[in-house]
Amino acid sequence: MTIGSTVLRSIAKGLPVKLPIAGVKRVVLVASAKGGVGKSTVAVNLATALQRINPNSSVGLLDADVFGPSIPRMMNLSGQPEVNERANTKKSFCHHMSMGLLVGQDQPIVWRGLMVMSAINTLLRKVRWGPLDLLVVDMPPGTGDTQLSIVQNIPVDGVVIVSTAQDVALSDARRGAEMFRKVGAPIIGLVENMATFLCPHCNEETKLYGSDEQLKKFADQFEINLLGSALFFSKNPPSVLH
Repeated sequence: MTIGSTVLRSIAKGLPVKLPIAGVKRVVLVASAKGGVGKSTVAVNLATALQRINPNSSVGLLDADVFGPSIPRMMNLSGQPEVNERANTKKSFCHHMSMGLLVGQDQPIVWRGLMVMSAINTLLRKVRWGPLDLLVVDMPPGTGDTQLSIVQNIPVDGVVIVSTAQDVALSDARRGAEMFRKVGAPIIGLVENMATFLCPHCNEETKLYGSDEQLKKFADQFEINLLGSALFFSKNPPSVLH
């Protein structure tokens, strides 16, 4: 199916037109409707690990959390991107862009929904991303304007759901996964974050949130795999910082 025919079908249905991001081959979202479960940590490590595994590939990282951008701090980034006709992403281990690079570190962003949607469109369309083999998008918590702006306007190749094993976190993650399923975004799998704590004295691993039974039920419900589990770190793990 051509882009032209896709546009015509979307217009006929009254839906937003999904157009690829210029120069980007694939897009993967790292998401959970629950905040504080480590989406940004997983997104940063996923993007940098993929870049390191295959140095010849080109990987990008978009911080889509307009109100609480954390990628610049996690990756020790500072300074504003170059701006000409389009913002140009500087390259460290991967191309990156965040609202945190466009406003002051402690400056709050107080916007209504339409302004958020406009900002997301700018980050997607007005940044010189390409050529990229993969763009990893660090999604904000919730199931609101940002999520819909992204999944309704660009083709999404997959979603990685991040959660801890807490019931309240899994409940929100389930809502997020259901939203992605309803809009037709394929869910790649589930990552359990902060699964165990490694004692600094005896090196014994201790489960933080009890049994994995609820995680298994979540994976079975959405017919996805548990992709892996990450330790709880009292500080940023070395792999996040470079």
